[in-house]
Amino acid sequence: MHFMDSSVILTFLSESAYLLVVFGVFLLIALFRGRQALINIICGLYFALLITLQFPYYDILLNNIAQTSVVAAVKLIFFGIITYLSTLLFRRIMPDEYREGKFESFGKKIMLAIGATVLVMIFSFNVLPVTEFLTPGTPIQTLFAAEQFYFWWLMLPLVFLYLN
Repeated sequence: MHFMDSSVILTFLSESAYLLVVFGVFLLIALFRGRQALINIICGLYFALLITLQFPYYDILLNNIAQTSVVAAVKLIFFGIITYLSTLLFRRIMPDEYREGKFESFGKKIMLAIGATVLVMIFSFNVLPVTEFLTPGTPIQTLFAAEQFYFWWLMLPLVFLYLN
């Protein structure tokens, strides 16, 4: 029984680290590149979700791959590439209007970092095959993977964009 408790704690800590690292990366981007960079990433994440959910050629892309962990990794890499390309697209078409210092509008930068983190978390536990690499059933997964909250989690970053 003691082993079970420690494994649950370690799993929770590893997922907490995942959440904190994702948030930290987005906050650093906001601090060093500005709010517009994070707005572009959030828009890129939404666009990548749309494209990857409707992508009709997964069977061709994953044709010769049998291992589920490799399939999951390929899908994650594909999503990452689409997100990167989408973010570049939004960077080209949106004006870079927020010229500010690193700690100016810090509250808005934190809000955007939380919004981007929420998107990554809900995509990780609802759309992307991240659960191939994480143990299911932890409190963080329970928070972000619940289907009844998926829509509301999906709307939260849009509200943050509106408030920004």
